[in-house]
Amino acid sequence: PSVPKARLLDLARGDFVREHENLVLIGPSGLGKTHLGLGLSRQVIQQGYRARFTTVSTLMNELLSAQSRFELPKCLRQWSRFDLIMVDEIGYIPLSIDGARLLFQFFAERYERGCVLVTSNLEFSRWSEVFGGPAMTTALLDRLTHHAHSLSLPGDSYRFREAKARKSRASQA
Repeated sequence: PSVPKARLLDLARGDFVREHENLVLIGPSGLGKTHLGLGLSRQVIQQGYRARFTTVSTLMNELLSAQSRFELPKCLRQWSRFDLIMVDEIGYIPLSIDGARLLFQFFAERYERGCVLVTSNLEFSRWSEVFGGPAMTTALLDRLTHHAHSLSLPGDSYRFREAKARKSRASQA
């Protein structure tokens, strides 16, 4: 409810994908960032764009594995075939130094060539906690936000509110 419907409908048209603009959804856990991102991804797929979903930990592990097999360029080329890549859950776990470097390389490769949709539970000011330092984090955010739409979703978790309401109903029964 905190995101204006007109803004969502505008994003659903997919212009941001065609223009290689990124989309960043930030807010606490349980507000529907992933759901919203998947819905927008589905809309752009229906318009003929190619999209792929991954979590940040899965992507990091794939990149680390490709690097250990000396196949990182091939892996990055495979990812470049997608118009939109949704990277979910940035901020839930800190990244290894090598993982953070590879993710930086991944986002740098997509800069102005492809679109990423990122979800995070952390404000940008706290991303250095995940990426292991201010220098790489600043460079990453510079590329990620240069051509980007950013939506902040404030509020309390839907799951928490539902659990609280269930508990309240059970105690009244």
